[in-house]
Amino acid sequence: MGTRLREETEYKPKPMVEIGGRPILWHIMKHYSYYGFNEFVLALGYKGDVIRNYFLNYYRYTRDIKVDLSDGSVSIENEGSKNNWKITLVETGDESMTGYRTRLAGKYINEERFMLTYGDAVATVDLKKLVEFHLKKNTIGTVTGVYPPSRFGDLVVQGDMVKKFKQQLKDVESQQPINGGYFVFKREFLDLIPDDPMVDLEKLPIDTLVERNELSVFHHTGFWHSMDTYRDNLQLNKMWKENPVWKIWA
Repeated sequence: MGTRLREETEYKPKPMVEIGGRPILWHIMKHYSYYGFNEFVLALGYKGDVIRNYFLNYYRYTRDIKVDLSDGSVSIENEGSKNNWKITLVETGDESMTGYRTRLAGKYINEERFMLTYGDAVATVDLKKLVEFHLKKNTIGTVTGVYPPSRFGDLVVQGDMVKKFKQQLKDVESQQPINGGYFVFKREFLDLIPDDPMVDLEKLPIDTLVERNELSVFHHTGFWHSMDTYRDNLQLNKMWKENPVWKIWA
C-alpha cells in the first residue's frame, strides 16, 4: 500500500508509482528482461486493477494512437520496439502478507527454481551472476545483500550464508548488508509457506531456511535504491533525468 508514499499511493499501488513517466514495476521488469527473463507472475493486491488495466492496455499507454469516433476504431500509429513479456496477473487479496502472496502465485510456477523481487526498488544487480551463485551454493534460497548508505544491516552473514535475518540492531556494524529483495528459490520453498494470509515472507518461511542453513547471500555492492517515501520518488525521478544508473537496457 505504500503508506509512507501516500502522496502517490492514495490513487495507485506502490509498484505503479512512476519514475520518468513509467511505473517502477516497468523499470524492474525491464531489468529482468535485459538478462533474458521475460516470464512474470505479478501478485495483485491493493488497487490491483490499476496494474491489470496497465498491462491489458499496455500499447495504448505507451504508443501514439488514433481514435476514429465515426466507427469507434483504435489503431496504434508507431509500433516501436516491443517487449516479449509473458505476464500472469494473480489476485492475492488486499490485506494478504508477502508470504501468502508468494504461495498463491506459486501455482503458476512450474520450473525447478524461480526468482522473486519486491516492486519498490531499482538496482544494477547482475541477475545472471545471482542465478549462477545460487546454483553453485545449491541452497533452497538466496537473498541479495545490498549496501545502501546510512543504513543498519538487517542481514547478519558469515561468508556466503545468512545467520540472522531481519535484524534491525544498533550494534550491527554498518558494513553488514540489508535485504535487497532480489531472491532466487528452489520451488520446494513454496511448501514452507503456510496457508495463512497473515504469513510474512520475511518471517516464518525465511526464518526456517536460516535455521536449516539453507539461505545463502549474494553480495551486491553496486547501485540499489528503494522507493519508500515521496522524497525517494523525487530523488529517483531526478536521477532518471540526470544519470539513471539502473537503466542498463537499450
